[in-house]
Amino acid sequence: METGVSLLGSIRREFGCGDVDVRTYSPLTLAFIGDCVYDLLIRTVVVERGNASPGSLHRRKSAVVCASAQAACAEALQCELTPEEMAIYKRGRNAHSHTVAKNASVADYRKATGLEALYGFLYLTDRMDRLFELIKKSLQQTNLTI
Repeated sequence: METGVSLLGSIRREFGCGDVDVRTYSPLTLAFIGDCVYDLLIRTVVVERGNASPGSLHRRKSAVVCASAQAACAEALQCELTPEEMAIYKRGRNAHSHTVAKNASVADYRKATGLEALYGFLYLTDRMDRLFELIKKSLQQTNLTI
């Protein structure tokens, strides 16, 4: 990939994805991609910080990529969000999902879904600097370490 070219831009170009108004996506669609983006970002940081066994890498990643940790991150970010970001978070949090995480309360699962929807929106609108800023702030404010 060339320097200065975003992953999203490359995916859109290479796979012929059309222009879509991301604001028309359902909050659960945004959460679907946001979950993956957050997971990939955390996995990348874990791997970049040192080679380890897959089990060790998974444990370090899973401590941060779980509903309870993401709910804490969502709570920590409430004062940091713009009105647009807050609206997207709330749409995701209030969306009616037919699934619930195995090891999470309904409240934590909904907060995590809201955060994932926000992350998905930021990714799909190619606002990676803002995405990274929010993730870093949330991890610092909750004392979560990767």
